[in-house]
Amino acid sequence: MVNKFRRTVSFPNPAPESSPAHRQSVHVRSSSLPCRSCPIISRLRDQIADLRSWETGSRTSTWLCDGLSRLKSVHESLDDILHLPQSRDALRAAYAGVTEKLLEDFLLFVEVYGIFQTLIQSLKEEHSAAQIAVRRKDDSKSATCSKNLNKIVREIGRLNSNFNSIEKSPPVTGGSEDTESMELIDAMNDVIKATASTSATIFARISNSSAFRRQSSMRLSLMIKSKPQEGIGEFHGLNLENLSKKTEEEVKITSRKMQEIEDLIGKIEECVDRAYRSLINCRVSLLNVLTQ
Repeated sequence: MVNKFRRTVSFPNPAPESSPAHRQSVHVRSSSLPCRSCPIISRLRDQIADLRSWETGSRTSTWLCDGLSRLKSVHESLDDILHLPQSRDALRAAYAGVTEKLLEDFLLFVEVYGIFQTLIQSLKEEHSAAQIAVRRKDDSKSATCSKNLNKIVREIGRLNSNFNSIEKSPPVTGGSEDTESMELIDAMNDVIKATASTSATIFARISNSSAFRRQSSMRLSLMIKSKPQEGIGEFHGLNLENLSKKTEEEVKITSRKMQEIEDLIGKIEECVDRAYRSLINCRVSLLNVLTQ
């Protein structure tokens, strides 16, 4: 058994109206293989649809965190399904390469989000250093921080290239005529595609936020064709050049704006961490299908 992050999962199964003593909620797992009519698989499909609709929202930090939260919910629902013995039996009985391919995809997600998590931490630290430089009107230090911030967000944007193989590869199939097994694998394919698409959008939005990009780099970013070049709404409007010529009031305004951005980065960091853990849990559950 491979260890994983613990979280409590329960499924409400309301009792019929009777005596008050029997109105207490009961939590059980389904004993049948999930299918389109099963509440668990239906919830997963609804969450995938909800995640896909998220991409059309306004580009704010709240919107970005909402996307990460929806992504986490999708992974948690899939993890619930993978705990069902019938689901595990179906995956073990499928074509030999199915589980291995799904494991490979989730390993890629875990690796990419591990890098993403580290980059977000670095972004917050470098932005904090830039804020100190602003308060001290240190143009040299500010220029160094701006260069480092630009490098970090460009690396975040490059994470999208990791998903090329997923976007181009055909969905895995179970090699079986069993309808329920095919529907389970089909749902897992949808999770893979939705995760790649949502992650690519998140990386692109952060990467193209003007608060972290130098002007020359912003012009170069227009040549990238993978995603519309729009950043996060709150991450703009900073000018860290010629600090020594700014008035004290201008420095205070800039510093206050930077503190607001730092707080938002901290919230994003928390959302990334939760999404990252949900990905790890899904991969561990898939790995246990093979090892138990």
